[in-house]
Amino acid sequence: MRVIISAGGTGGHIYPAISIINKIKAEEPDSEFLYIGTDNRMESEIIPKLGIDFRGITIYGFKRKLTLDNFKTLHYFLKARRTCKGIIREFNPDIVIGCGGYVTAPVIWAGKKLGKKTFIHEQNSVVGLSNRYLTKYADRIGVCFESVMKEFPRDKVVLTGNPCSEEALRSKKASKKEFGLTEGKKLILIVMGSLGSGSISDMFISFLKDFGNKDYEVLFVSGKGQYDKFGDIVLPSNVKVVSFIENLPRVMKIADITVTRAGASTISEIMAIDTVSIFIPSPYVTNNHQEMNAMELVNKKAGRMIREADLNKETLFSEIDSLLNNRKEYEEIKRNLREYGIKDSGSRIYETLKDLMMSDKRFF
Repeated sequence: MRVIISAGGTGGHIYPAISIINKIKAEEPDSEFLYIGTDNRMESEIIPKLGIDFRGITIYGFKRKLTLDNFKTLHYFLKARRTCKGIIREFNPDIVIGCGGYVTAPVIWAGKKLGKKTFIHEQNSVVGLSNRYLTKYADRIGVCFESVMKEFPRDKVVLTGNPCSEEALRSKKASKKEFGLTEGKKLILIVMGSLGSGSISDMFISFLKDFGNKDYEVLFVSGKGQYDKFGDIVLPSNVKVVSFIENLPRVMKIADITVTRAGASTISEIMAIDTVSIFIPSPYVTNNHQEMNAMELVNKKAGRMIREADLNKETLFSEIDSLLNNRKEYEEIKRNLREYGIKDSGSRIYETLKDLMMSDKRFF
């Protein structure tokens, strides 16, 4: 299979794209890939390091309010469409895939105009601007939540889940010894993203020491951008702080409770490995989509949520203690995660891609 895939801007778009690549490679090892992303955002560093061919284009997102900057954005968008047409003609893919971010708009548009089969994937419970625009240019649309299916044409939309879920399932459990933790003690994992959150970190600095009164252990992942703040703090023996954890699901598998943001990939991993979680959604994201993601689980009694505006020592300790002490609710959350979680998302997406290609007479 020859595949052009595009996603940009955030890990929530990029890592599902990587998971799709890995799934196709597992099924068809001779497949060839070309990743189209922005030339100035995180995908331009991540993708080449994975040995995946990468082409960067210059493009910017449209502002949601009226501004002269949008004329500049439109200029780059039209130029990117022409560039993408040239790239697609040269590579001649069997299928063109978009996993979100404004960079996908010219890629999918160009693919459709050149007669290629197209697939887009929406990770969040709120449809992104690019995916809404691309609805008419996509042959199939994969979504992660049933509630989102109504936002797209019935003959195009497929409930696939997030492909990061299969990779989370395959990850091996971490060892508590690796982090200086104690076997037999309950573990609370607290993580606020790869870079961390300044506001959350400042709050935790003020009360991490108070976890010393608890009979469980805490592993706090500060994020690379916040770790230096914790260097001079004297912590109780049951609290560990690290800056970053590679392959976080392996640690989520040994945690009794995970306290986390509510990005799409994180949600999919939690649903895949049935991790009891307390969500603290970032309020600084487009359309407040993290809170909407969290509510998808909260409304199914498959997790709890604290809004950042309500977060303090008392609210967090209360939620943690309540879950640890209420075994009935704890097990109910696990049961609901097992019921609603999609464990085979990568396979669903792969089969959707194959069906699309088989519908093209060129592949008979």
